[in-house]
Amino acid sequence: MSGEAPGGTPGSVPNGTPGSVPGSTPSGTPTGTPAGAPADTTTARSRPPRLLPALAKGVLTGIGKHPRPDAALPRTRLVLPAVRIGLGRAASYARVCGYDATEPLPVTYPHILGFPLAARLMSARDFPLPMLGLVHTGIEITQYTPLHPTDTLELTVFAGTLRAHRRGTEVVMTTEARRGGALVWHDRSTYLARHRTDGGEEPRGTGSGAPLSGARRSPVPRELPVRAQWRLPADLGRRHAAVSGDYNPIHLHALTARPLGFPRAIAHGMWTFARCAAEAVLPGTPTLRISAEFRAPVLLPATVTYAYETTRTGGSFQLRGGPDGRSRVHLEGRVETDV
Repeated sequence: MSGEAPGGTPGSVPNGTPGSVPGSTPSGTPTGTPAGAPADTTTARSRPPRLLPALAKGVLTGIGKHPRPDAALPRTRLVLPAVRIGLGRAASYARVCGYDATEPLPVTYPHILGFPLAARLMSARDFPLPMLGLVHTGIEITQYTPLHPTDTLELTVFAGTLRAHRRGTEVVMTTEARRGGALVWHDRSTYLARHRTDGGEEPRGTGSGAPLSGARRSPVPRELPVRAQWRLPADLGRRHAAVSGDYNPIHLHALTARPLGFPRAIAHGMWTFARCAAEAVLPGTPTLRISAEFRAPVLLPATVTYAYETTRTGGSFQLRGGPDGRSRVHLEGRVETDV
C-alpha cells in the first residue's frame, strides 16, 4: 500500500532519532503514566517492529507457557519517539473505517500505530501468556485533546498488570501517545489467555485458537435503538489489514481462517470498534473516553446493525448481527465526553 512504513506498519520514524523518556509537560495537561504502570526499563526504537514476524515469533515462544495471574510481567516499556502519521495514511484508514474526514485524527488510530509494539512485547519469551490463543476482550481509550494527521507523536507501550478472570488470566496492555512531551491519548486493552480455572473446565468460546481476536460471553444486554445497517464485504479484513498492518490470517480469507477455528474470515475487532466510534464520536470533541467489550466475532460477509442511545454524559452503542439487529451482540460500548 502506498505510504506504508517498512514492514506494513502504519506510521514512520526518522532514522537515527534518539529515544527519550518523557519529562515535564505544559501546565493543565495530564502528565505522567496512568495508574498501574510498572517500574521498568525503557527501550527506544527508531522504527516500528514488523508485525508479522512478531506474530510468528509469538507462536513459537508460547510453547510450554502456563498462564497464571500471579506470574511476573516483563518490566519493559517500548518507545517510538517520533511517529509521523501523514495525511495519506490517515485518509486511507479513515475511509476503510467509515470516518467522513481525517480531521481530527480518528480516535482509534494511535492504537493501530502502537499495536506492533504490543505484539513485540507479547511475543517475547519472558511474557507470561502464550500469544497464540489470546482473545482481545476489551478496550478503553481516553483522549485529552484532538489529534491530527500532521502531528508527531511519541508512543509508549507496556504491560500494566495481570489479573484473574473467570475463564483464565487477563493482561492489560497500555499504549500512551505524547505530543511535545504532554500525554494526549492513552488506551488500555485487555487480552485473555483462556485456561482451566478453579471454576471448572477451560471454556470453549467462538474465538478459540485465534491470536489476538475473538469474544467472551456474558449476559445479553438490553437492545438499544437501531440507527444504521451496514453490509460488510468478504474482503473487509484484507482492506483493514492494508491500512493497519495487521495481516492476521483469521481476517484475510476463509482458507486461512479455517485452520484457526473459523468457517470464514472474521472482521477485525478493532475495525468494528473504529466503525462504531466513527458514528458515536462527534468530530472535534475536545476530550472523551470511549470503551467497548468485544463479545462475538463477525463472520464475513455479513449484515450488521449499529444501535445507539444518548446518555447524560455521552452515549451507549452496540453492534448486532442481522438486518433487524435482533441477532447476537458483537460489540457493546460507551462514550463519555465529561472526562
